[in-house]
Amino acid sequence: MKKIIKGASIVTESEVFKADVLIAGETIEEIGTDIECEDAEIIDAEGKLLLPGAVDVHTHMDLDVGIARACDDFYTGTVAAACGGTTTIVDHMAFAAEDVSLMHQVDVYHGLADGNAVIDYGFHGVLQLMNDAKLKEMVDISRREGITSWKAYMTYGGNMINDEWLFKIMKVASEEGLVIPAHCENDALVEVTKAELGAAGKVQAKYHPQARPALAEAEAVSRLLYIAKEAGEAPAYVVHLSSEAGLKEVMKSREAGQQHFGVETCTQYLTLTDAAYEDDQEGLKAIMSPPLRKQTDIDALWKALSDNCIIDTVATDHCPFTFKEQKQAGKDDFRKCPNGAPGVEERLPVMYSEGVAKNRISLPQLVKYCCTEPAKVFGIYPKKGAIMPGADADIVIMDPDAKHVLTIDDMHGANDYTCYEGFNLTGRIEKVFSRGELIVEDNRFLGSKGSGRYLKRGTTSLV
Repeated sequence: MKKIIKGASIVTESEVFKADVLIAGETIEEIGTDIECEDAEIIDAEGKLLLPGAVDVHTHMDLDVGIARACDDFYTGTVAAACGGTTTIVDHMAFAAEDVSLMHQVDVYHGLADGNAVIDYGFHGVLQLMNDAKLKEMVDISRREGITSWKAYMTYGGNMINDEWLFKIMKVASEEGLVIPAHCENDALVEVTKAELGAAGKVQAKYHPQARPALAEAEAVSRLLYIAKEAGEAPAYVVHLSSEAGLKEVMKSREAGQQHFGVETCTQYLTLTDAAYEDDQEGLKAIMSPPLRKQTDIDALWKALSDNCIIDTVATDHCPFTFKEQKQAGKDDFRKCPNGAPGVEERLPVMYSEGVAKNRISLPQLVKYCCTEPAKVFGIYPKKGAIMPGADADIVIMDPDAKHVLTIDDMHGANDYTCYEGFNLTGRIEKVFSRGELIVEDNRFLGSKGSGRYLKRGTTSLV
């Protein structure tokens, strides 16, 4: 059966206009005024906003970090995503426990996601313990499996990618048009500082930001972008940018003419400060890397989004661990706390309320950062991230004026807390469609386990 969504204001990355949308099966067939189609189901959306299904390109479902495993698997995590208006994720694979082929983790993640995810999904490959054979395998997998982005960690001990291998990887990425997302922190600064804090008995949650200072991020961002430039303007991608110091390094590269790289920030770095760490127990909820920063960092990141030329995407780094059990591993030493927090369900509502409703960004910018640019950067546009004929009918209907208080009781993931507890939000998601199917209505999940499809991704917009 066809569907017609009538009367809504459609939001794209460039404009807002009132029109009807005709859905035929899984795709958008037509956009126009007063569309008529015999026997079509009519969905009245008068006075509502119509957004593309959001695309979150930084999640960690079912992530095994050795000391703990993320409490959201690909079912519970994607149910949460769907209820928050996200209809596509690109998930970051975990490190393998031993030196194995790159394909090993691809197979592991298909086993975790296939038949479980309720929305469409792709994977970022993970780079570790590199050698020449793995460099060739990266290219082979990219071409065969459509995994056209590969994560490099510039910290985390034995699994980090040193500068030599980062340069080699970037040279291949430049030749093949592959995106290299990078976790940017100077490993030496972090590890030495953590050890010094531990020796001084400074192991409460409030010391977590000191262990991972903004300058550690800024130095690594600068180094990443210099290496990418020297490797032939390779398409590097800075994940979870958290600080004004890091932002300034990005601005330097942009001003110097470097264009073929992307930058991501996350909802938490736009809304939460390091005041969250003041309570030794509650502070464990916000142990994440990089840590939450100052209000001045938040202000700088919002300005960058408003200016429309520095940051490309807003993601979540969704990596949830339960507070009552898993996070308690750090109750006597923050260094033992699993790093990560939930966010995949909260992102779109919080970004609308804190961004659009508070006049920090426009409606088109909301769509740009949460929907369209993520799809473009990671090779799934215009199938995803857009409302246009031929695109998948991934659509969010939002009441722009509804008020509600965000609370864990209304959430759908497996975690027992949200970092945004008590936020007074403007705007509420009413319906979510995934490939034409209504999967969320009035905060109730209506979809089915395993209905999500794996996405083979194409060329990035960064080349």
